[in-house]
Amino acid sequence: MITYRLSVDDLAQVRFARSPLLETVTSLWALRRPDRYPVHLPWIRRTRAALAGAAAADVAVLDSLLDPERGWLPDFLTPRPEEPRPGLAGELDRLRRTPPDRAARDFRAVYRSHPLPGTTDPVVIAGVLERYWDLAVAPHWRRMRAVLEADMLHRAQRIAQDGAAAVLHDLDHRVTFADGELHLYAGHALRYDVAVAGRGLWLVPALFAPQTIAPVGPDEPPTVVYRCRGIGTLWEPSLARPPKALAELIGATRAALLATLDDPMSTSELARRHGVTPSAVSQHLAVLRRNGLLSRSRVGQVVLYSRTALADRLMAQ
Repeated sequence: MITYRLSVDDLAQVRFARSPLLETVTSLWALRRPDRYPVHLPWIRRTRAALAGAAAADVAVLDSLLDPERGWLPDFLTPRPEEPRPGLAGELDRLRRTPPDRAARDFRAVYRSHPLPGTTDPVVIAGVLERYWDLAVAPHWRRMRAVLEADMLHRAQRIAQDGAAAVLHDLDHRVTFADGELHLYAGHALRYDVAVAGRGLWLVPALFAPQTIAPVGPDEPPTVVYRCRGIGTLWEPSLARPPKALAELIGATRAALLATLDDPMSTSELARRHGVTPSAVSQHLAVLRRNGLLSRSRVGQVVLYSRTALADRLMAQ
């Protein structure tokens, strides 16, 4: 059990971030155990085919990042983001600056009695991960980022409406929050209890995390990585059907856009899902927004659209 003890001030400073490095590293779980990641099978098939042409040495390093018995990752590979929306280049620079003895120590912690891999050098590993990103993640990053940021916006809005405690309860069925303590089940053997004590608790959505996880150790900043909402629509989305009466009232295209917006989305993501141009989607979104059916929020450089309460009532008819 992992326990974070939070004061009232700590709860007020709960923050969200997404991490391209985290997605790159944790995607290795899906490649090793595709049977546990049926939602990601389209991506797994494409990535395995692409890796067939990669350098054998790179593939060996990637495989060595997961321990051979449990598939655990050394914590230094997934540092807590320093800002809500970091770029991969900055995260890889941080990885390269990891002290070699820290990297070796983290590998020993997860490899336990198994021999350490051929390299634990953070500089070498960062180079391999950068090439893997270009091959496996970068082609899909815009789509992946949209899902991650829609989750961040949704939960930030819930904090504003219902408070941080409601959001913490909702992270995972194995997560509980009571009397200022956040408990994360991480197996019977693990016992870790620490006070957040003003260091800030960061919540990081992830597309490849099988459950809520957290790094442990005296030097690890309080971080909870949780399974992102909306993963089921990531690779092979199915479009929801709007109510027939609504389609007759505002038109089939605009009604279909509203039906798709169960979660906040960008113009480009809506265009991709509906197979139309972003400019056409923008025109429809502008009409819906002028008539009180949509709101929009800027998340970094991306504008996300959400249904208003009025639109939700119309969708329920």
